[in-house]
Amino acid sequence: MERANIKAEQGTQIIHLEVGEPDFDTPRCVRDAALKAMGEGKTHYTDSRGIPELRDAICKHYRDTYHVEVERDQVLVTGGSSPGLLIAVACLATVSDEILMTDPYYACYPNFVRVVGATPSLIPTGSDDGFQLDPAKARKAIRPCTKAMLINSPANPTGVCLDESHLIELSSLGLPIISDEIYHGLVYEAQQHTILEYTDNAIVINGFSKAYAMTGWRLGWLAAPAPIAKLARTYQTQSITSAASFTMAAGAAALNGPQDVVHRMTAAYAERRRFLLDALEEIPGLECPPVEGAFYIFPRFTATKKSSLEIAGILLEEGLIATTPGIAFGQAGEGHVRFSFATHMRDLERTVERLAKIVPNL
Repeated sequence: MERANIKAEQGTQIIHLEVGEPDFDTPRCVRDAALKAMGEGKTHYTDSRGIPELRDAICKHYRDTYHVEVERDQVLVTGGSSPGLLIAVACLATVSDEILMTDPYYACYPNFVRVVGATPSLIPTGSDDGFQLDPAKARKAIRPCTKAMLINSPANPTGVCLDESHLIELSSLGLPIISDEIYHGLVYEAQQHTILEYTDNAIVINGFSKAYAMTGWRLGWLAAPAPIAKLARTYQTQSITSAASFTMAAGAAALNGPQDVVHRMTAAYAERRRFLLDALEEIPGLECPPVEGAFYIFPRFTATKKSSLEIAGILLEEGLIATTPGIAFGQAGEGHVRFSFATHMRDLERTVERLAKIVPNL
């Protein structure tokens, strides 16, 4: 991204597919709610857990979407999903503990674990098994020092959704589960499930960045069993205090308001996804695993021995396409490159044209 931005500053037209940033504006009703809150002077400290209106809206969201009951005291509103993830890890692990996670993983996960002194324990997955987390492998990886398992569905970088059978089996392992569900709402063919449908022994992380195009608002939440939620509140109170008051009013408007804008965004992502899967499948040397959710495609470059970092460099230098090398997501991501399709269809069409010329020469 830094190299791409330098080129862009020099006047080069770059196709940016490297960042998970929706190309849509935040819905109007959400922006209006924030302006209204600021106009009414709602710019002061709030309860560190978040304003009651938003916490109630989150509870209603779980009840209406998943038929799961979550109480207000189980919800902590956070300044984005990343602080929620860090707090969740800190609630469950400390020095010399381990947390299980898949490889590939969202690049921040191991760092969240390491910052509290714990160790990420990686379970390799691959395109041959659909990047599904095998519960049998997870069971074998559990040790006395294993304190939790971190899962992500729909997943970054792969776009894979854990199906119901996998979620049930993972829930039966007896470990607390931290479930990153930030891409919920962006599901195309798979059925969407929260881990809370199958176990109470879980901390769920979600937010507004992806489904509501609110990345810059930094607003998310954590839902956990009441004792964990109480501990999480303590961590938040002693660190960031709370999310911003007027953004929480916007979040309540997002959940309680009309969802047609979200549906239109999801439909646009679905069209782009289908275009890319079909088009890249026609390029020799590319193998595209299924994409069931989120807005990433994670093709494997099968006809070259170049590293994913080298491939990403060539795509930038020769194709003016900014991507993310698979190695950024763990060793199991080597040989893959992540493309975000949260961009205009014209850019995706240009990307396919350039890939068709570059890939055969790798």
